[in-house]
Amino acid sequence: MSREIIAKRVAKELKDGDVVNLGIGMPTLVANYVPEDIDITLQSENGFVGIGPAPSEENIDKDLINAGGQPVTVRKGGAFFDSSMSFGIIRGGHVDVTVLGALQVDEEGNLANWMIPGKMVPGMGGAMDLVVGAKKVIVAMEHTAKGKAKILKKCNLPLTAKAQVDLIITEMGVMEVTEKGLILKEISPEFTLEDIIAATEANLIIDSELKTMEI
Repeated sequence: MSREIIAKRVAKELKDGDVVNLGIGMPTLVANYVPEDIDITLQSENGFVGIGPAPSEENIDKDLINAGGQPVTVRKGGAFFDSSMSFGIIRGGHVDVTVLGALQVDEEGNLANWMIPGKMVPGMGGAMDLVVGAKKVIVAMEHTAKGKAKILKKCNLPLTAKAQVDLIITEMGVMEVTEKGLILKEISPEFTLEDIIAATEANLIIDSELKTMEI
């Protein structure tokens, strides 16, 4: 349930006309909750734009997958191209928003999301390009992992990028990365302020206009 809550809240950050890249895993759920009154273009780094909602079981096309290998649909007007064109879009600054999962994020907006030392990993994918090339970087993740904080004072896993994260959205709240530190902008009605502070290693600056997170 927390994954859907996060995806729904991320979708509220998207604006009409945005070109958006959704990372593998939880971020792909965002495509299912894009408001009907806005028109965005979803881009996948394996080579196409115009991703639609996830298909039903009977409508899966095995040749139509996103960068994470999951079946997707294509909206009218979608286009396919090679990887060099895809990364030209990303590196050229044409992606307005990228939404990624994370292993760790810290107070400075540093991101670690591709490797745990000693464990086999498939690689970093396009994440390094995306977080540097996109105009806005949103981390969408569960607030903790097996009870351990993922929002830290300082990341201790290998970094994907330094100081590139703009917004962190979890099932507990919404945090903005600023020069002053992490500002808690919204808090879920399911949790107390004490709950979110206890689950966060980083120092949280409580916004003077703290809002209830819409879920």
